[in-house]
Amino acid sequence: METRKKRLSHDAYTVALLAPLEVELSAVRYMLDEEHEQLPTTKGDPQRYILGQLSRHNVVIASLPAGYQGTISAAAVARDLARSFPSITLRLLVGIGGGVPSATTDVRLGDVVVSVPFIDAATSYHYDETSPV
Repeated sequence: METRKKRLSHDAYTVALLAPLEVELSAVRYMLDEEHEQLPTTKGDPQRYILGQLSRHNVVIASLPAGYQGTISAAAVARDLARSFPSITLRLLVGIGGGVPSATTDVRLGDVVVSVPFIDAATSYHYDETSPV
């Protein structure tokens, strides 16, 4: 028997997750406790979103359009998302850290890497249970 998906309003969603790559989108989607029914798009917003619940939070998952990458594309998706979901209070860019393992960095599965904007670039800090942020 197929279960019916919940249908909430645009205002019900307070957390946005931007997963730039398809593999990241799949991983985040898999983490949802439940997936919600799609909502009509807002005028001028070409994006498609995945809606659902993660823990007790209603979340919107967005991804970059196929073939697009970089900060300009991510900014356009974030702009459209903010217009369509005005109650978003927390926005997270999530990823798999594909470029992280190297001889100079020791980031492992389960570690959290936080990026902080710094003028025109992004600086990140490594955190684990022995390193204060």
